[in-house]
Amino acid sequence: MTATALTTGPLAAARPRALARRRPPVTVILSLAVILLVLAWSLVPGLFTRHDPALGVPDDKFTAPGGQYWLGTDHLGRDLLTRIIHGSASSMTSALIAVAIGVVVGGVLGLLSGYLGGWVDAVVGRVVEVLLAIPGFLLAVVVVTALGYDTRNAAIATGVSAVAVFARLMRAEVLRVRTSVFIEAARVNGGSSAYVLLRHVLPNALRPVVSLAILQFGVAILVIAGLAFLGYGDPPPASDWGLLVSDGREHLLHAPWLVIAPGLVIAVVVLSVSRISRWLDQGRNR
Repeated sequence: MTATALTTGPLAAARPRALARRRPPVTVILSLAVILLVLAWSLVPGLFTRHDPALGVPDDKFTAPGGQYWLGTDHLGRDLLTRIIHGSASSMTSALIAVAIGVVVGGVLGLLSGYLGGWVDAVVGRVVEVLLAIPGFLLAVVVVTALGYDTRNAAIATGVSAVAVFARLMRAEVLRVRTSVFIEAARVNGGSSAYVLLRHVLPNALRPVVSLAILQFGVAILVIAGLAFLGYGDPPPASDWGLLVSDGREHLLHAPWLVIAPGLVIAVVVLSVSRISRWLDQGRNR
């Protein structure tokens, strides 16, 4: 094949299409920007606001959004944007803890269940069925009630409610991978069960779990915000996003921004996480 054919033929025409498929869509780029902004809020809130989230100016209470207070103030004159920014640390950290618990505990259970089979699979299967039979939010309420009303406990409760989802997915992926030719080759070459499990089965079963973990991160934000809304999180003057919505509903008629602003932040962050997860899953399935 000549150089001219390489530059003008089907291969040259296919190259831009391949690059376009690898390039993230605009919606994914915007979603990543949203997540990076919220992560920056949680790590260095002082770069975005100089106000104290717990102190307000009584004379400025119920100030509508404007130049001085971009998202308005609450019933104590506290800047709502400041409280949202400082509340992002608690919301994001709690969601990360919840996802970590679900991935680690559920992943280990699913890995052992799918690879060992037998009575291990039967026991894990019954545990997963029990967890799936209980609505996730209800299970989280029960756990946080037993542990105590605290955002960290709400994160633990949310993680426990997600264990069954990760265990079921990991088991399904392990069952798919363990019958592959390269797994049989690793066993024939003298690889121990632990070596085959950790070196070959786990890496090949992990990719779908990563996509689910990203999606579950958004679900965890919603569940933790719901628990905080019901009073199962940190008490005031904490500024968890769910607690901000709960506090603002009492003033919904004359200060609707107190509910709309934190509610929009929760919705945008969760939708952004969902978009990133869907894009990663589409890339894996291509």
